[in-house]
Amino acid sequence: MNETSLRSQGWFGRTGKDGFIYRAWMKNQGIPDEEFRGKPVIGICNTWSELTPCNAHFRELAESVKKGVIAAGGFPVEFPVMSLGETLIKPTAMLYRNLASMDVEESIRANPIDGVVLLCGCDKTTPSLVMGACSVNIPTIVVSGGPMLTGKYEGKSISTSDVWRFNDAVRSGHMTQEELTVAEACMCRSRGHCAVMGTASTMACMVESLGLTLPTNAAIPAADSRRKVLAQYSGKRIVEMVKEDLKLSDILTREAFENAIKINAAIGGSTNFVIHLLAIAGRIGVKLDLNDFDKLSFGIPLLANLQPSGKYFMEDFYYAGGLPAVMRELDNILHTRAITANGKTIKQNYEEAEIYNDDVITGTENPFKKETGLAVITGNLCPDGAVLKPSAASPHLMKHTGKAVVFENIEDYHARIDDDSLGVDETSVLVLKNVGPVGYPGMPEVGNMALPKKLIDKGITDLVRISDGRMSGTGFGTVVLHVSPEAAKGGPLALVQNGDLIELDVENRSLELKVSKEELDKRRASWKPSHNVSGRGYVQLYQQHVCQAHLGADLDFLTGSSGSTVTRDSH
Repeated sequence: MNETSLRSQGWFGRTGKDGFIYRAWMKNQGIPDEEFRGKPVIGICNTWSELTPCNAHFRELAESVKKGVIAAGGFPVEFPVMSLGETLIKPTAMLYRNLASMDVEESIRANPIDGVVLLCGCDKTTPSLVMGACSVNIPTIVVSGGPMLTGKYEGKSISTSDVWRFNDAVRSGHMTQEELTVAEACMCRSRGHCAVMGTASTMACMVESLGLTLPTNAAIPAADSRRKVLAQYSGKRIVEMVKEDLKLSDILTREAFENAIKINAAIGGSTNFVIHLLAIAGRIGVKLDLNDFDKLSFGIPLLANLQPSGKYFMEDFYYAGGLPAVMRELDNILHTRAITANGKTIKQNYEEAEIYNDDVITGTENPFKKETGLAVITGNLCPDGAVLKPSAASPHLMKHTGKAVVFENIEDYHARIDDDSLGVDETSVLVLKNVGPVGYPGMPEVGNMALPKKLIDKGITDLVRISDGRMSGTGFGTVVLHVSPEAAKGGPLALVQNGDLIELDVENRSLELKVSKEELDKRRASWKPSHNVSGRGYVQLYQQHVCQAHLGADLDFLTGSSGSTVTRDSH
């Protein structure tokens, strides 16, 4: 690629008034003319924010990227975009994933950028940045922030999955609030995102599996100096990608998506992987549907012994060989010639990988668990599909029939779940409505409902739980999620009543409401939406245009691409 073909020269290479303005205001930062007139301009899209604790070290990471860009002969420009902190944002960060993607898309398209480095870590920052970049389609590489170091509490290793266990322990009187407060600092003891195979780590694995990062990106701990080394190498590589004109559409082929789905099954990735990968596919124009996830995941065993499906943590995973070691075990089922961001095939990136701890990463012949990490379920209760994570579920509940205990919304659930008069036992099926994309709005991570206190006191640790919401990737249990269509749109879930029999059969991928069609028709005739409807702003726009979960919950007008061309000037 020569200077005249650089996208940035549509700004900085101009003559007359427009070129004068574009260059003059860059020079007020003390930047010499030759820095941005003849070099690839590399945008560093930064989701740093003190309100996104997982990404609070990204200013430092960006400096490493800049060093790499400069060393390779490029000119780095750092810019901020909306940052989505999973731990602080109300009502849910998922509500704003699509908004952040719009910020990313327009920030890239509207500015003189030849290539972009996406700095992302916390759950929604990764898909939102990739979605936005896909709709522009210029050379792009992803650098993840990395997981925290493993927490240590009372001599035991802990991380985010233990939040749910600690909560039940406090509710049952086995842990005090004071002990819980001590555990907070013990768990979050370093920079980085959740230290388990939660959604953030799943997203980091997803982008490496898709080929959007350099090898080993997924698992290097945030506090490990090799995270900065990878960031610097990524800065070098993006300059080369610009010169090669290696764009997202060259990497994100159908084969790349199939690889990512298979690898996700083998690592026991978050169920949120489904909704984000569908949205990314919709932006880049790759045909992908919910059935692909079940078909491509089927029969792939769990190879990573990581919480919440197993015992270990992301720090252990990296030192045991990381994602390349898992990929090598899957060599015979992957599309090995899929191209990646470093210009090599995915096979070239993992062919020398080794497993250094076979208790953390197992081989396919003797896997950690035979259960796949993901199952897609259909039936009259979820005609457009639902998802479940068999590797984190209870075997005795994988085929189960029980009576529904229904909560109409999240407030109803909070008000009644610990009521002693609640008609629930260990055979019950908890059903939560109106927590889907439209109903909440935003589809929050409340699907793994805490069990009634009176059952916890009896030693019950799991029930079948069903909702149109999501759950944290750190969560576990026999939880049916993403039921589509959602209750707020009049899906069958809206018609479930207390006492209805529900049959779950994971082996046969079935979820059935044992109520006659005639009775359901009668209920539907009298059904009225009961969810809150916003009267203004982004939330109103979201509720009017969000797609259902089985389509990726993107906004309908955002699917596809507008490209990178901007023909009109601002002066």
